Amino acid sequence: MPTSPYLQEITADNFETAVALRVRPDQEHLVAPVVKSLAEAYVHPGVAWPRLIRDGDEAVGFLMAFFGIDWTGEGTDFRSGLWRLTIADGQQGRGYGRFAVEALAAEIRRRGGTSLTTTWHPGPGGPAGFYRSLGFRPTGETSGDQVVGVLDLR
Repeated sequence: MPTSPYLQEITADNFETAVALRVRPDQEHLVAPVVKSLAEAYVHPGVAWPRLIRDGDEAVGFLMAFFGIDWTGEGTDFRSGLWRLTIADGQQGRGYGRFAVEALAAEIRRRGGTSLTTTWHPGPGGPAGFYRSLGFRPTGETSGDQVVGVLDLR
């Protein structure tokens, strides 16, 4: 029987499943481990929105979003977007990343947002092609050593 991917809140019941998710070894330098993301979610309550990506009973990935953060710290540029995206080793190329970004875009729209911001590591093996295929465009900004991209949701 076919299943559909869905997002699931992280709870005590699925915490171990979440922290066990790993990307391919050659991608480990591109994304923080899920356990670090959950620690950041704990210290940023009300901002971080961590979710498992599931397909039926199987955990296939993890995303963490943010909503309404003061991007520049100047009180004039509030953004929502994708903080982390992990698609598990062996699950990539099956549409789960696209599903996760589209589900997050729907949540941002539901909250009244009109754009989705994310960052990525540039260079070989990085996710730039994936994000560009979804319609993200680089803004010309950087965040540390990462490219900042935005997806218009209007």
